[in-house]
Amino acid sequence: MGMLINNDFEVAQPVDKVWKFFDDIPGVAACLPGTELTDDLGDDSYAGKVGIRMGPVKLEFDGTAKIVERDDTAKRIVVDAAGADRKGRGNAAMLVTAGLLPTGRGTKVDVGMDLQLSGAAAQYGRGMVGDVTAVLMRDFAANMQARIEAIDAGLSPDQVAGAKPASGFAVAFAAVRMALGRVAARFFLPYRPAQ
Repeated sequence: MGMLINNDFEVAQPVDKVWKFFDDIPGVAACLPGTELTDDLGDDSYAGKVGIRMGPVKLEFDGTAKIVERDDTAKRIVVDAAGADRKGRGNAAMLVTAGLLPTGRGTKVDVGMDLQLSGAAAQYGRGMVGDVTAVLMRDFAANMQARIEAIDAGLSPDQVAGAKPASGFAVAFAAVRMALGRVAARFFLPYRPAQ
């Protein structure tokens, strides 16, 4: 299953500071729930693992990620990542493009993902995958904000409660709530009384 997913979020920090943070790939990875870098392979390539819960199934991928483009002028980074589930239940490949834009309150981060799934992960609908991704981006934004603030304050980012990754269960629960909210809106909105 292939799908394009677009998300954006804001970080209350200047664009140059957020862009500098994107140079710290281990720090960036630590902001994404369920992600752990296991090795720096050199040449902007990294090995790692990602655990994500899709419905009742927890998928755990081992894989690699490589920065294939980094444009300091446009504040744009492109990452090519691929992995295989540890239990042989499928593969995932993703090309992620992130662009930073200054806003009145800080920095807007636009994220585009070209995602290819096979095996167990591909059996979930686009809605569920989109909801899980939206929750991950929300938590990533909060964790990034907390880590940058900790660095500014001279603290260890790992000591900041908001910088800790969310559990797979919490991400899955939030995604299910989003899906239920969509279903409820489709069911009840047609029956709202006229004002």
